[in-house]
Amino acid sequence: MKNYFYRFSHTTISVIWWILFGLTLVFAVTSPNIILGDNATFGTSTTMLTTSLIIAIVAVVILNATYPRIHRWFVTVFVTRQLWTASGLLALVVIGQIIFVTFVHPVSGFDAGMLHYAATSAKHVQEVGVTAYYSLNQNNMPIMLLMHWLSEVTGQTSWQFFDYLTLLFVDLSAIFNLVSVWVVRRQALGIALYLHAAWLAVFPSIIMPYTDAWGLPLVSFYLCCYFVMRQTDWSPLPRLIAAVGFGISVTLTYFMKPSSIIPVIAIVIIEGLGALHRHGPLKGPRVFIVVAMLILMVESAGFTYHYTNRAIQDQTYIRLDKSRAIPAIHFMAMGVYGSGGYSEKQAIQMAVLPTEQQKTDYSIRMLTRRLKQLGPMGYVSFLIKKQRNNTADGTFGWLKEGNFFRENQKPSNRGFSNWLKNFIYLYGRHIADFRYVAQLWWITLLVIIAIGTGPRRQLTQLLRLSLIGGFLFLLAFEGGRSRYLIQYLPCLLLLSSFSFERAVINVRRVADWYHRKLAQAIAADEAKSTADD
Repeated sequence: MKNYFYRFSHTTISVIWWILFGLTLVFAVTSPNIILGDNATFGTSTTMLTTSLIIAIVAVVILNATYPRIHRWFVTVFVTRQLWTASGLLALVVIGQIIFVTFVHPVSGFDAGMLHYAATSAKHVQEVGVTAYYSLNQNNMPIMLLMHWLSEVTGQTSWQFFDYLTLLFVDLSAIFNLVSVWVVRRQALGIALYLHAAWLAVFPSIIMPYTDAWGLPLVSFYLCCYFVMRQTDWSPLPRLIAAVGFGISVTLTYFMKPSSIIPVIAIVIIEGLGALHRHGPLKGPRVFIVVAMLILMVESAGFTYHYTNRAIQDQTYIRLDKSRAIPAIHFMAMGVYGSGGYSEKQAIQMAVLPTEQQKTDYSIRMLTRRLKQLGPMGYVSFLIKKQRNNTADGTFGWLKEGNFFRENQKPSNRGFSNWLKNFIYLYGRHIADFRYVAQLWWITLLVIIAIGTGPRRQLTQLLRLSLIGGFLFLLAFEGGRSRYLIQYLPCLLLLSSFSFERAVINVRRVADWYHRKLAQAIAADEAKSTADD
């Protein structure tokens, strides 16, 4: 019975995964971001930069396939010495990030702008609009208080300072991911370096200090701690230390961005299924190590929650009306209208209605009205479209928030700073080039995962289940753009890193099968010609 439940559970995970991930892959490949030339959707056009990039890629592929000497050189540099080459590329990307933030650090609007505005001045938090915002959006209090503390400790209040911190946090996430790969499967470290270098090269959210980017290192760190705890052939000390780090980081993740702990739920489910499938109980010292890790996880999480929650509740920096907090059902109600994202009409009602009960009643009324209007089949159709809105865009919703930047969105062509801004500003000359390259990276990442399928492993199922949870959460709550997918990037990057080797094997198998079929067809044709003669 236990084995049947185990197999049934993993089969269910795989089926749901391929439905949701398959939709993501199809929508990514058909995204308007990947249109070359004039783009009617955005009213933009790629330039010779993108055309030159495509020509260069095609030329490299042809040269590699045609000239043995060039092929050997590519193999030596990018495969045999991949750790050195990939590390060098990653270092160049980090230098590029620093240059980018140094020359491009515009002040943002929407929530990120409000965080910076409130965190950097005690006068600002006394304004009615600021206190009203945080009374409604109390989920943004922890990061605002953290930003305020960092500002007081360092004496820095500039947007550029917080951009540098965001860059640091994003790169820390990459480092923790790479450590995870080293812990789990060291032979995959080279491709992981390549994939992370490519990600960081097309990720401009390092200039957007908000929970999306600031939560990344916490997710990557608790995943890394989990992988260390799973190393049964390691000595107990690093595993026990990892248990403490897991408890602390999971709790901090909950305060930073609660939806980012979905992979923790996946870990519990997969570990539970593994316990059902295990033959016989744990024996000897392994029992004591597992129990000790659980105790350390729970205690470290409890202490972290207690002190962090008390610091937030006892803060005197800003006065809030806690009774005005927006209920969670509001985000479900917004998630069934329009593109499945932000609704200004409903947000205004949350500000107008005075009590939490009135807000809840209004949101339930809006949610049920919309579900009745859609009907079962209409709701399924809506969810498919919402999955496209949630996951297809490889820029992760760049520029899709209201009042994204406060300065002029049409940079001039003078100076290095404006040259960089032309790639990421709404009316920049090269914004279509950026969208194209970012989408190309996104499609490549998804294709590696798709064709890298193979024997069902616990690690693969864990990362898949984490992403299923993320997909379902965004389908049920506010979504509508792929910015909310940023928090699950560590799972995607790790899954692609672990899938690459299998992807290469599968491609070679298909190529060998094709060559055999071709050889058989040629042989049959030659035999027929000989018989006719």
